[in-house]
Order: sequence, then C-alpha cells, then structure tokens
Amino acid sequence: MRIQAVVWDVDDTLFDYRTADRSGIAAHVVAEGLSPAFGSPDHALARWFEVTEFHWARVAAGELTYEEHCRERVRAFTGRDLDDDEADAWFGRYIAHYESAWALFPDFLPALEALVPSHRHAVLSNSSLLVQEHKLRTLGVLDRFEAVLCAVDLGVSKPAAEAFHAACDALGLPPEQVAYVGDHPEIDGRGAAEAGLLSVLIDRYGQEPAEGTGDGAGERAWRRIRSLAELPAVLGAETRFGARSTFG
Repeated sequence: MRIQAVVWDVDDTLFDYRTADRSGIAAHVVAEGLSPAFGSPDHALARWFEVTEFHWARVAAGELTYEEHCRERVRAFTGRDLDDDEADAWFGRYIAHYESAWALFPDFLPALEALVPSHRHAVLSNSSLLVQEHKLRTLGVLDRFEAVLCAVDLGVSKPAAEAFHAACDALGLPPEQVAYVGDHPEIDGRGAAEAGLLSVLIDRYGQEPAEGTGDGAGERAWRRIRSLAELPAVLGAETRFGARSTFG
C-alpha cells in the first residue's frame, strides 16, 4: 500500500539537537563559572548528557513533568540543592545559550520540499508541545506540518504503539500508509516498525545496524539511511531529488 504521509521526529532528525546542546551547555558552563568543577569541557558535556538522558527517561515513564525534569537536571548537574526558582533561573540561562545555536540539518528542507507534492507531513516527539512548537516556529517550519503531537501532552510516549497510532489518527490514515522518520533505533526504529508504520532510521553517524529485525511474530524491520536525501527513494516518491539508500 502506498505511503501517503511522513511523520517526523524532531531532535537529531530534522533539528540538529546534538550540536545545539553541546554548544549551549559548553557556553553556559563557562558563563556560570563551573569549568573548574568538571576539569575539562568533555567531562562537563558527558555529565550533562548523562543527566539529560536519565531525567528524560523519567518524563517518558510518567515520573516527572517537563518542568520537574528541567529542575532535576540542573540539580544533578550542578550538585547543588537549588530551590525551584533557582533551578528554573539556571535552566533559563542555559536555554538562552542553547537556542542561540539552533539550526535545521541542511538535508531536511530539500527532502521536505521534494516530498510535499506527494506526501502529507506531521510531527511526533517525546518532548512537550510547548517546547517543540516554539522550536519549529523559531526554525520557520511549524506551518509545514498538519499536526504536531508530543508525548507530554498525549500522555503516552514512543516507543509505545499508541503514540504512533495517535499520529496516524491525527492524519486520518492507517499505519501501513504512514512512514515514521526518527534517529533512535529502539524508541523510533523499532517502535514505529512494531506499530505497523514504515520505519525509517536516520543514522547520520553510521552507528546502527543496517536493518533492524523484530523478535516476535509480525514485527517489521526498519530501513536505515545516512542522509534525508535518501528518503524520497525509500518512500518511492516520484521526484528526482535524492539517491537510493546505500544500505539496501
């Protein structure tokens, strides 16, 4: 059955979150006078990524709200027993550095433009609607999507099938007519495949298997691409843009 729509992850899929986060926290550590506490920028970055991953998992599990997770990240990173107002202010100063480095990946807009004539587009993120709508608006692409759905607001997170099915429902399409493009092999790749969507894993750094295979009956594999330039060919779009995936 022909793919009618593409649902996109945001961070590290269409938006270069990794670079913005590294740049933002590196600048913030210097501005806050925290460099001596970590010994080196690499140690500070590693610690920031560690606490971010841990507390985002708690949001996904329903243990923390988005605001609570921000405060807990700050306390864990700084090692300080900050009250809510102090933690909020610290995180706000970090956000200013982080947002100054925001950028789309250069292959996103060309791929989107190539697919607009043949496919509909939406977003499904494990973040919050407040955060991702602001981000997409700032990057100038919010109006390119029919729907933006986020786990914090849905009450269900990827890789749960219900999250992917909510995106399909928003488009009025069955899962087999929808492709999902994301960067995380389990949350995005396996999650979308097991929910019945055509799952496409964007692996810009060549770190994941060429194809994922499920362990149970009916689970579908995902396709790996190294650039969004390969996406139209994977979807079978009638466009001259892009090249076939080198991973088959």
